[in-house]
Amino acid sequence: MGVGLGKLDGMDRNHLERCHGMGTRERGEASKVSYVSLETEIPEVLYRGMKDFIGENPNWDQYRVMSSALAHFLFQNGCDDRSVTERYLDDLFTHPDH
Repeated sequence: MGVGLGKLDGMDRNHLERCHGMGTRERGEASKVSYVSLETEIPEVLYRGMKDFIGENPNWDQYRVMSSALAHFLFQNGCDDRSVTERYLDDLFTHPDH
C-alpha cells in the first residue's frame, strides 16, 4: 500500500526536519550513536524479502537492514556525510552472517 498524492499534499513537509533533533544530543558528540524513530509504509514484496533475509541471517534485524539500506541509498546518491559513508563501507565489507 502506498501513500496517495492527496495524503502527501496534506502532510506537513517540515515534519522530518522538526523531528531530526529529537534523537540527537550535541553535534560535537560524534562518538555517541543517536537514533531517530521512523515509520513508513513499504511494498509488501520488500517486507517479505526483508523478513526472509532476517530469517536466514539471525544476526540481522529489521533495524539493521533498514539502516543499511538507507546508508546505501544516501551514499549512492551523493551524500557526503562521513558517518553515512562509514556505515555504507562497514556494511559493504561485513558478511551478512556476522
